[in-house]
Amino acid sequence: MNEEQKKLYKEKYSQEKQKGVKFWPDIIYKDVVITFGLFIVLLIMAIWVGVAQEPKADPSDSTYIPRPEWYFLFLFQMLKYFPGSLEWLGTTIIPIIAVLALLLLPFFDRNPRRYWKKRPWAIGIMSVMVLGIIALTILAVVSTPPQDVSGTIAGTIPEQILAGQDLYSINCTECHGPNGEGGEIKGVEGLEGVILKPINSKDEMYTRDDQTLVNIISYGQQDLGMPPFARAFGGALGPSDIEAIVTFMRYTWDDRVELPQEVAAANAMPVLAPGEVPSYEVHISAIQRRYCVSCHREGKKNNNYLMGNYEDTINTGDHAPNLIAADLLSNTMQMLNRVEGLEAGNPMPPTRALPAPLVAIYQAWIMAGMPNSAADAAALTALTPGAVTLANPAPDTAGTPVPYPPPAGEITPTP
Repeated sequence: MNEEQKKLYKEKYSQEKQKGVKFWPDIIYKDVVITFGLFIVLLIMAIWVGVAQEPKADPSDSTYIPRPEWYFLFLFQMLKYFPGSLEWLGTTIIPIIAVLALLLLPFFDRNPRRYWKKRPWAIGIMSVMVLGIIALTILAVVSTPPQDVSGTIAGTIPEQILAGQDLYSINCTECHGPNGEGGEIKGVEGLEGVILKPINSKDEMYTRDDQTLVNIISYGQQDLGMPPFARAFGGALGPSDIEAIVTFMRYTWDDRVELPQEVAAANAMPVLAPGEVPSYEVHISAIQRRYCVSCHREGKKNNNYLMGNYEDTINTGDHAPNLIAADLLSNTMQMLNRVEGLEAGNPMPPTRALPAPLVAIYQAWIMAGMPNSAADAAALTALTPGAVTLANPAPDTAGTPVPYPPPAGEITPTP
C-alpha cells in the first residue's frame, strides 16, 4: 500500500469515527430486531416442524444407529473415510488443521483491500471449507440408513396410557388377565395351574411406586416364574415401553389417580348401537387386542392362529378357517362359547369367559359377513337397518348359535 492510499484510508476512517454510532439506542435496537427475528423463526419451526420424538435411550438396543445433530454430520461422515485406528485423523487432526488455517488466514493473506474479488486467498480457502462441510453433511444424510425405531414414542400422558394398554395386552394379559385380575394360569408352559394374585388391587398399587413396578417388569421375578421383559436382560421391551406399561397400570388401577377422559373413552370396549353392524376395524380388533393377542401372536403356542390383524384373524391357524361368514358354529365362535373337546382347541379365553356382550358382537360380525372397515359395516347398516340385533347368549346355551334372521338376499357374506 502506498502513502497516498494510506492517507485516503485514514481520512475516511476519521470521517466515519466523527459521525459515530451510539451504543444506545442504535446498536441495542439492531440487536433487538435481529434477536426478535430469530425468535420468530424458531417459533415457526417449533410449531410447523417440531422435534422428532424418539424412544427413551436404550443402551441394550443393538439396532440403534447413533448419529449426531445436523451441525456435526460432516464430522460423522469423516469417520467413514478414516475407520478404526485412523479415526483420530478425521475427527481430531484434520479439524484442528482447518481451524488453525482460519485463525492464521489474516497473517498469510495480508491484502489491505476489503472488496471480496480482491481477496482470492481468503475467499478461496473459506469457500473450500464451507463447500466441504456442506458436501459432507449432504453425504451423511443420504448415505446413513433410516433409523429403525424400536420402542414406544409417546409424549403426553394419554398417549403413554394408550401405548401401555396395548403393550400390557400383548405381554401381560396371558398370565395376569386383561384387567390385572390374576387367577389360575392356563396354557402357559411352566406356569400351568399357578394362581396369581390380582395386580390391580390397592394392596399392589398403594405399596409399589412406579420405579418398583419398572424394576419388576424389567428384571422379572425369577422365583415366581416371571421372566425379565427388559431388552437388557433378554426380554423384548425397551425402557420407554416398560414406562408406558407402568403409566397404564397407575392411571387405570390406582384410584388415587384420575384417568383422563379421552383415555377412558379410547380404552372402553366397543358397544353396538341399535341396528349397527360391527366391523373388525372398530369392534373386533379392540376385543382381540385386549383379550386375545397376548397368546395369539408369533412365538406362542397357539396352533399357529394369529390375531394381530384382519387377514391373520380370518386366514391363519392349523385348523383354518377358524371363522366363517354366517357360521356361528365355526371354531372360534364355539371356543368363545366355551365348548369343550374341540379338535381346534380349548375354550377361549382360557382362564375365564369373554363377557357376553362382546361374544354377541362377534356373532353379529360373523353374521354380517365379517366386514373389515367401518365404512363397509356402515354400508351394511344402511342396507339392512336393525338386522344385527342379537340377544346375549345365556349361560346354559353355550355353544348354541344365537338366532339371526337377516332378510334373504340382502346380505352377502364376504369370507
